[in-house]
Amino acid sequence: MKPTHSQITQSPLMERPYILHMFTPGRQMSPFDVNMAADAGYQIIVPYCEVGLDAIAGLTQDTIFSRGPKGAARSGIFIGGRDALLAADMQERAQAAMFKPFMVSSMADPSGAYTTAAAMVACVEAALRRQRGHGLEGQRVVVLGGTGPVGRIAGVIAAQAGAEVLLSSRSGIDTAEQAAQETAARFKVALHGVSGGDRAAVRSSLAEAQVVLACAAAGKQVVSAEDLAFATRLEAAADVNAVAPEGIAGVGVMDDAKPLAGTQAVGIGALAIGNVKYQTQQRLLLQMRSAEKAVALGFAEAFATAREFIAEAAAGKAG
Repeated sequence: MKPTHSQITQSPLMERPYILHMFTPGRQMSPFDVNMAADAGYQIIVPYCEVGLDAIAGLTQDTIFSRGPKGAARSGIFIGGRDALLAADMQERAQAAMFKPFMVSSMADPSGAYTTAAAMVACVEAALRRQRGHGLEGQRVVVLGGTGPVGRIAGVIAAQAGAEVLLSSRSGIDTAEQAAQETAARFKVALHGVSGGDRAAVRSSLAEAQVVLACAAAGKQVVSAEDLAFATRLEAAADVNAVAPEGIAGVGVMDDAKPLAGTQAVGIGALAIGNVKYQTQQRLLLQMRSAEKAVALGFAEAFATAREFIAEAAAGKAG
């Protein structure tokens, strides 16, 4: 006897797969993000490359309408690329294209910038609380390499946590101010620019900094041992560069709030930050896949998740 239509649709073999549609304005999607999505349990992962902002609404509506409300719960959208502001715009455009009951979860993490920045700031905040008894409130934070995607978002997260934030650029004050104003306007925070165009400029900003976040390109040292002598107020220094030489002299890649020679500060290295970044991205992808109601995950959610992971890890050590 042939199975009825209802028997076919209820068969476990016909259970809808988890599908992740990955949009990027770049020429290719990051293999890192594809691997992470697969490890989070997505069964079908489809990259869409060279996607412009104007294409997002159409792609989103193709995603939500084709599977119905129940299938939408097993569908997700991931937004990559290399532009932190454009990724936020793309996610907002995707959200605006949805309506109940046709809602799918989305996550933005361009070049890992959102999760990396969240992990970096969360690590610094935790170190300050352990070592100094305070968080980022009122702290003067200088972001070296502050015009890149990680630097901009790290600056935004720190500003939202109550810090006074300055984005530094090797190209000089004009570039730094432009990036600060664009980013501040987009995310509604206060950011300022500061020149990092020469050693004198870097040392001048270090002299006033309580926190330094080094977000420059891999293999570029932005703070030398000699520069650190000017950082007399420094309490914490974090570096996301895992390629020799270290971005901040004396901060090893494995350092996790280790005293930084020649200063009163502690250093946090790239792999210590990277572990928190990995755990943060994995948790966000799992949250998106398993959510019963659609969620939209960006750097704010990444920061909350990074904080949560660090707190759990500290509690585990204490236990």
